[in-house]
Amino acid sequence: MESGKWRFTSSLILAVLTFLCTHGQVNGDCPADGRTWVPFGQNCYHFLHGEEDVFKRYTMEKAKEICRDFALLTVLSAEENDFIADYSLKVWEGNIDVWLGMYYDSDDDEFKWNDESPLTFKNWEEGGAEDMPLIDTCVALHVASRKWENVSCSEQPENGVVCKTAQKAEKIKMNGSPVLSALVILSVIVILGVSAVVWFLQQRHSSGSSLLLSFEYHPPFRAPSADQTCLVEAEEIDETS
Repeated sequence: MESGKWRFTSSLILAVLTFLCTHGQVNGDCPADGRTWVPFGQNCYHFLHGEEDVFKRYTMEKAKEICRDFALLTVLSAEENDFIADYSLKVWEGNIDVWLGMYYDSDDDEFKWNDESPLTFKNWEEGGAEDMPLIDTCVALHVASRKWENVSCSEQPENGVVCKTAQKAEKIKMNGSPVLSALVILSVIVILGVSAVVWFLQQRHSSGSSLLLSFEYHPPFRAPSADQTCLVEAEEIDETS
């Protein structure tokens, strides 16, 4: 039982330390390259616009060139799709379409993101991805409707650009954070105390009254009184006579 108790305690301590080290010490950080990056979830987004915050249109090739050190916009969830649409309306005015970093893979007969990952989330306009021949096909997000549409990469070449990159994780060393160190120490102490109480209650429940019997009261040894001493001596004299 002792080894089981300590295994349980060690597991709890390890779990607390792991949680604090992986959650309490990680801060997200967007690139510091002079651009305006907007954090959302675990990613950062740069909505390309002019100095007057006006909407700028670029060809797909130009969009890829602008975001060459990062990724052209990918949308992996409904929440991310709504974020892009809502924020675009805050920084741009008018009817806005945004390039998606997507292409049609004729070998696999499906759309893929530029990093070759499959589409886990889709939000096509009515009619789906079959509205036009899948030759020279790019995809744009209509901010007003929040839907995706197949567009020609060459005949309709100009749309807005949003670059995307994952946030960088910055770890804070344990010895550089006194508050975090104190929390870890306090957590270990609390876990040890709780585990000791749990172990004691389990022992009491499993052994019933045996735990209490081990603490029976035994009176201390007392020397015989004078009268008892005399009686003993008299009995010894009778036996010898």
